[in-house]
Amino acid sequence: MAYNAHSLDEAGHVMRLVRVGLIGLCAGLILLVPEAPRAETASKPVAATRKLKANYDLELAGFRFGDFSLTANFDGPRYDMVAKGEFEILAGLLFRGDGTTRSAGTLTDAGPKPSMFEVSYKGGDKKEKRQMRFADGAVTQFSIVPAKSKKKQNPNKVPLNEEQLVDVLDPLTAAFLSIRSNLPPGDPELCRRSTRVFDGQQVFDIILSPKRTDKLLDGAPSAIPQSVAVCRVKYIPVSGYRSDNPGVQFMRETDEVEVWLASVTDEGLYLPYRIVVPTPLGSGSATLTKVSTKSAQ
Repeated sequence: MAYNAHSLDEAGHVMRLVRVGLIGLCAGLILLVPEAPRAETASKPVAATRKLKANYDLELAGFRFGDFSLTANFDGPRYDMVAKGEFEILAGLLFRGDGTTRSAGTLTDAGPKPSMFEVSYKGGDKKEKRQMRFADGAVTQFSIVPAKSKKKQNPNKVPLNEEQLVDVLDPLTAAFLSIRSNLPPGDPELCRRSTRVFDGQQVFDIILSPKRTDKLLDGAPSAIPQSVAVCRVKYIPVSGYRSDNPGVQFMRETDEVEVWLASVTDEGLYLPYRIVVPTPLGSGSATLTKVSTKSAQ
């Protein structure tokens, strides 16, 4: 089968949609769980769980196109997370890419306070690295390499201002840390939350609402409860994005995004078990295949 420039452009466009979708879905999960009483603060789970590892399989239109792994280390209230992903379509003939993301910060009674975020990504002929620093819940500096040329600034880009960089989370912290909840696994009320995220380029809100209670799929990790809460996800861009970007428009308009939340520790820590995103080629998904925790002595 021959692949022309149009095919490559379409593959790149689809991957951009999938990337926007996966980042958007993951973000905001940190505040899904209703606030617990002060006696059950966010620092309690890490007192018992010192290390967490999770692996996800990525699929597009029924075909596996990559995997994603997460390692989170806890030292008292401090956390450090590293995530790595590899992606390819048709054994790399149409597309191949990989990325590494790191986030660190502190868990407080009010929730996580990130201190830094870094992500590097390469795919096709594109390569990019983003860095962010935080203080007291606000972004103090951020950079993108290679930098965008000012001469090429799109007039449709919605401007970013400093006020929108206060009380935001980075995507990795937003996706994989959560406060403790007294609600049982599978309770849809886990979904009644929203949060604001900054990914180094754009600010967006993730709004979740209850959809249903479901069960784990065949082959799911046996260590987690069978009941999961399925949340409807809305992605709302705020600033730093191009209003004519097809990926942003697609994600903003769709009502078919959902995330399944599963309890993965005895201390009530929730992770996304399954993330579902529509794309022009069919449904894209990320599904948890392995999870392990190491407790403190």
